[in-house]
Amino acid sequence: MDPTRTAEATLLENLRSRRAELTALLGECSSHWGFEDPVYRFYHQSFKVYFLQEQTTRIVGLLESLAPDRSLNGWFREIVEQGTGRVFKLDDNAQWTRLTRPILEAFFHARFFLEMAVRYSTLVEPPLPLPSGYAALLYLYGLR
Repeated sequence: MDPTRTAEATLLENLRSRRAELTALLGECSSHWGFEDPVYRFYHQSFKVYFLQEQTTRIVGLLESLAPDRSLNGWFREIVEQGTGRVFKLDDNAQWTRLTRPILEAFFHARFFLEMAVRYSTLVEPPLPLPSGYAALLYLYGLR
């Protein structure tokens, strides 16, 4: 069997078996405190936007664990790297958007892939035609 097909079948199996965990985390990242409030904090210029990094890191850890033998997409890793590991300093206020937009961007990308993982977690076989969200998920894992 084609190694890419085998890896995709394993990914689908892992999505199905971890559906409850994926759904729970997506719920947290879609809630008032996990989504609505942190985005508001960006516009309010509150240091609390930095808390999004924790959620991003949790999402990425879960996504990585679904295919531990595969490296996540390089662009995705770059976005996450630029939007995590930051510590708020008072001087950040003078460069607010330059310093905090990467935090939001990393969260939004991670949340998108988490949402796609949940959306396609009931699949037993790869879908045809290939929906864009599923194709993006395949790109995340280097399967497309």
